[in-house]
Amino acid sequence: MSFETVSVVGLGYIGLPTAAMFASRKKKVIGVDVNANAVKVINEGKIHIVEPDLDMIVHAAVVGGYLRATLIPEPADAFLIAVPTPFREGHLPDLSLVKAAVLSIAPMLVKGNLVILESTSPVGATEKMSGWLAEVRPDLTFPQQVGSDADINVAHCPERVLPGSVVRELVQNDRIIGGMSERCSARSVELYKTFVLGECLVTNARTAEMAKLTENASRDVGIAFANELSLICDRLDINVWELIELANRHPRVNILKPGPGVGGHCIAVDPWFIVSSAPEQARMIQLARNINDGKPDWVINKVKSAFTDAVLADKNKSAALLRIACLGLAFKADIDDLRESPAMVITAQIAQDFPGHVLAVEPNISKLPANLEGKVQLVTLEEALDQADILVLLVDHREFKAVEKARVENKRVIDTRGLWNLSK
Repeated sequence: MSFETVSVVGLGYIGLPTAAMFASRKKKVIGVDVNANAVKVINEGKIHIVEPDLDMIVHAAVVGGYLRATLIPEPADAFLIAVPTPFREGHLPDLSLVKAAVLSIAPMLVKGNLVILESTSPVGATEKMSGWLAEVRPDLTFPQQVGSDADINVAHCPERVLPGSVVRELVQNDRIIGGMSERCSARSVELYKTFVLGECLVTNARTAEMAKLTENASRDVGIAFANELSLICDRLDINVWELIELANRHPRVNILKPGPGVGGHCIAVDPWFIVSSAPEQARMIQLARNINDGKPDWVINKVKSAFTDAVLADKNKSAALLRIACLGLAFKADIDDLRESPAMVITAQIAQDFPGHVLAVEPNISKLPANLEGKVQLVTLEEALDQADILVLLVDHREFKAVEKARVENKRVIDTRGLWNLSK
């Protein structure tokens, strides 16, 4: 059975680009989201997120009649679940949004449908999803019951893309296909080959789930090593950026760059899914998470010291007139995604510690998030460079890279990204 109509549930940073790619190949795509504004914006041929090249693809798909967004699921040949999977207290996985999405499509299912979980999930989530569907649709059979003879095929196919390069990587990257049966995997490969040029690597659902978690945990461990190096170098009065550059000249060494922490909905979250599944065995993974989660506190203490030094150094300037500018709120460069952003954590805490003193620069947003409204002032980069006494560089946006060193050399700078590297 071919896939003429594809439904994508969740039109965020992964769901919308995925929907757009299917639509660009002239598939009829029904996008589903609980956010009425997102649905409205998409149906106008626009996008509600920042992602290079996506706006043109979505516009063309909507104008061409291949992409339509709605609040309520409709019948389709394939259903892709691309909703967030956060963790709750104690860093335990929260699958409530996945379950809500799955139950919303359950009434639409007919024999021959394919249901794919794209959301990054703890091991066993795909089996749970299939179990939830079986409970509410006893008139249909599922892979855990009859294998490849099931009425409904189920698979886990995690996204593996980099924000800022999603459109290109959706097409070019290899794709992991984890079906609950051979038939489930084969049909999933058929679907993704609609636009995927990379290889589709077939495995089982559990391995596919663990593969995505492993990729992000590996990155997290590498970043934790770099962040720990930055703490050690600060104590020993060594330029960590120069150190890493020198060490990386070794042919078998590739140390990542330190930062203010780790953010985003993947690297900052996914390792906890492994820890929750095997806490006694995942000791290094948990330690890396703790190191990276602790880095914002180190940055905040640096800001406090800089503020105290500024007060002591300039007896003629009242402390009330000092301004701290936090440069960047997103979790990585050149995007508008604030999820799990260490820059957000740092800025919020600085605003609490120094009320009335804090400016924020985030070129990719036009309005402050609710938790910062009334506490910090959103300004342009030029305004921050003119007004601030202390600059806290938190994200290496392209706008910040273009700043000449001469503009910041007379200020107190906490550069968490090594962008200006003033100590060289």
